[in-house]
Amino acid sequence: MKNVVAISLLALVAQVAHAQIIDAKETARQKSEQRANNNIDRGIDNVFDKTEQGIGNLFKKKEKKTKEKPQPDSPEVNTVQDSNNQLPESSQKTNQGNTPIGVPQGTATLKAYSKFDFVSGEKTLYFDNFERLDVGDFPADFNSNASGEVVTIDGKDGKWLALTANGTFIPEAMGKLPDNFTLEFEVGIDVDPSNNYMGFGLVFNTNAKELFNNRTSYAPGSYLYLHPGGGGSASFTVTQRDGSVLENEFQMPQWSATGNNFAKISVWRQKGRLRVYVNETKLMDLPRFFIDTNPYYTAFYRHFMGECKVFVTNVNYAIGAPDTRSKLITEGRFSTTGIKFDSGSDKIKAESYGSLKAIADVLKENPGVRVKIIGHTDSDGNADKNLELSKKRAASVKNALTAEFAIEAARLETDGKGQTNPVEQNTSSVGKANNRRVEFIKL
Repeated sequence: MKNVVAISLLALVAQVAHAQIIDAKETARQKSEQRANNNIDRGIDNVFDKTEQGIGNLFKKKEKKTKEKPQPDSPEVNTVQDSNNQLPESSQKTNQGNTPIGVPQGTATLKAYSKFDFVSGEKTLYFDNFERLDVGDFPADFNSNASGEVVTIDGKDGKWLALTANGTFIPEAMGKLPDNFTLEFEVGIDVDPSNNYMGFGLVFNTNAKELFNNRTSYAPGSYLYLHPGGGGSASFTVTQRDGSVLENEFQMPQWSATGNNFAKISVWRQKGRLRVYVNETKLMDLPRFFIDTNPYYTAFYRHFMGECKVFVTNVNYAIGAPDTRSKLITEGRFSTTGIKFDSGSDKIKAESYGSLKAIADVLKENPGVRVKIIGHTDSDGNADKNLELSKKRAASVKNALTAEFAIEAARLETDGKGQTNPVEQNTSSVGKANNRRVEFIKL
């Protein structure tokens, strides 16, 4: 009886395969998804290729990770898996929805970013940390065909947008993208959804309406996928309108639901080139990612088979990387929002390394130049405390330049202006982001 069933199933698969081969567009679509899915659950094409291994082997991937159903009238409990199966109870945290979330490992030091060449854009065009929204809300300036909500996470600062269903999330305020921009955001995941489908990523398209037509990446456009499930992998796909495809895949242990389940993502576009960083590591450097000459639009995208929540916050979109040498030496003044600090603190975030190094390089190339470092804050909080904080932050920058880059302390003076010299109004998240800056003035 088992032999009869197996033969019948094989015959059925063969019939479906024949039908798929006839539809060339569908076949191309599935093969594009197949290559982007880290050699896992790739759809029907992948099933066809493995029929000779026996029907019993087709479902082994899906049985690799299992998840108990929640008991009736009880909150669902999701644990973040690591190499020892799961985090200890003492490491599990909850958001206001009572979903345990693994707290990431310790903060990296500046030295860990010694090869980090990312430099934040000079002027912030869009910033969102979702602080303006109540927990449970969804930002009105995002367009989506899925669902999500703002949450807080124990052990993590601020508010996060939880993307709770598969689909596209378009930050419409970003609009058309310039040829030179940077995009930074923090991202996390609560459970391991297994390594299948495309995962989480960014979709770029010259037609804003086509941002929603990306479930299997066969619509024309450029796609960046980061999949933290099953150990962590990343891939990209560039699909041209003539059907040709460019793609590749990379390992991504820096963000993995089985290890470091929170990470900082930094994206840098320079015309056709795209560089992608996960924490301190440059993961991709693609010279022909943006192939269309028309302006691009972008959207966040998630597509997981298993249940999970993806969290996003501190979305910072800025134009261009500053010409530090020209502005500091020729113009005598340079201001940057790329040197970032912990909230309410003078501790420099490790991802500021690239911006600090750019300044240090200019000072090394011009050994006779002395500069004053001036800290600035937004208007949130007490004005006197902001003034004190701005001075401490300027001093921290001086210390970093001397300790990490061997710039002579005698060449550096410091001061702080607090919230007294804003470059924009403090009435929006973008204005506040541009006011939180460090200024360098040639003496």
